[in-house]
Amino acid sequence: MVKYLSQQEAINIDQELFNSFSVDQLMELAGLSCAQAIYSVYNKGKVLVITGPGNNGGDGFVCARHLKHFGFTPTIVNPKRSKNELMQRLIIQTQQLGIEQLELMPKDLSNFNLIVDAIFGFSFKPPIREHFTQIIKQLAEQKDLPIFSIDIPSGWDVEKGPPEDETPTIMPDSLMSLTAPKLCAQYFKGKHHFIGGRFLPPKISEKLNLPEYEGSSQFIKI
Repeated sequence: MVKYLSQQEAINIDQELFNSFSVDQLMELAGLSCAQAIYSVYNKGKVLVITGPGNNGGDGFVCARHLKHFGFTPTIVNPKRSKNELMQRLIIQTQQLGIEQLELMPKDLSNFNLIVDAIFGFSFKPPIREHFTQIIKQLAEQKDLPIFSIDIPSGWDVEKGPPEDETPTIMPDSLMSLTAPKLCAQYFKGKHHFIGGRFLPPKISEKLNLPEYEGSSQFIKI
């Protein structure tokens, strides 16, 4: 059985990977795995990619860039623009492809076919930041569009899962667990659960009991 990671275990694996990979290398591989997984289960259409200021948001930018090359029409919502140099480069790259970028969430989401949740990753700790409270509420309330969450559904506790109180909660249709599933993924009830991260050394893959990737695929469906 695949091992599900605590927050500290996920941090430890990331730190181990940073000994041999740069942040942008890992971001590129993560974003590509997300785009490939989306291509495998969703029809080409308009995709709203909502990004946070950290690495999870960077994964979203890379995903959007690849989706554009795959024939989708992505729009990026970037409500809290990071001054990080890597993020600035990703913004420029996506702008050069003609990908629309917004600071505010569209009030009407009916023009989109899919939402990519790239707001918070496994380092998230409640409460939800001010910039994103209303966004998550809007996503929690809409029931018509599938949501693809990167690593963890934004707003979930990385170990305990969705909030137990009446806090608005994202319930995604798809979840991409990067490297390995986090403990919160046990509470995921959507249609498609993927693992992405075809860059792990065999020693780590064996320790996590990960299944093998097939062919040239950058993701595994579990």
